[in-house]
Amino acid sequence: MQKKIAVIVRDRQAEALRMAVGLTLEDDEISVYIMDSRLDLNDPVITMNVDMLNDLGVRVASNIPENNVGIISTEDIARILPQYDSVIPY
Repeated sequence: MQKKIAVIVRDRQAEALRMAVGLTLEDDEISVYIMDSRLDLNDPVITMNVDMLNDLGVRVASNIPENNVGIISTEDIARILPQYDSVIPY
């Protein structure tokens, strides 16, 4: 049975994004929300994982417009998190 999993990215960006890519190996619906910080786009690991998530059709959004991913407000993230089976904070 397909699960809905949200990954909240805050402090450990590279690790959180790497783990989100790994979660795509199952047939689960994965969403990634980058909260309250700018992505370090100078880090090739971070850009590679964001690109991979986009290629795999994973929803990647942030409450910081400068992250160059989908934009979502903090309030909207809080509103939709209860819809997920699992929420993994990093």
